[in-house]
Amino acid sequence: MGVSGSGKSTVGSALASRLGLGFVDADDLHSEHNIAKMAAGIPLTDEDRFGWLHEVGAVLARPREGRGLVVACSALRRRYRDIIREASPGTVFVHLSGSPELLHARLGKRTGHFMPEGLLGSQLSTLEPLASRERGITVDIDRDVASIVDDIVERLEAL
Repeated sequence: MGVSGSGKSTVGSALASRLGLGFVDADDLHSEHNIAKMAAGIPLTDEDRFGWLHEVGAVLARPREGRGLVVACSALRRRYRDIIREASPGTVFVHLSGSPELLHARLGKRTGHFMPEGLLGSQLSTLEPLASRERGITVDIDRDVASIVDDIVERLEAL
């Protein structure tokens, strides 16, 4: 989980590969309406997100022969994470966290994505970091992908 530019897709894919699990980018589950709104620089409302969040939870809840799944999803608010956990109670969240400056720099270099850099501010103001009673970890993204994945794996094993 995390805001745009935090590396959800890159880190999530690398983590899934390292753990031998499948990977899904929740961006691929957005409706055409949601993608068009974001591409136009219009932040999504909760109403826009609810169907998408239910779909993310449903994807996580699908049986996979006892294997887990890594899903890259913003999950910015606790109530959004609650919707996902309703469908898939065992979900563990990994919050990829970085400074606004680092996030802006990353977004400035990104091409071919529907989410414009201009929406980062709305995402940062929406973000509710993991609460102490939520199952998950927060990881600093100011380093290379391999180091981030190493940190995640080590910390998940300790949960």
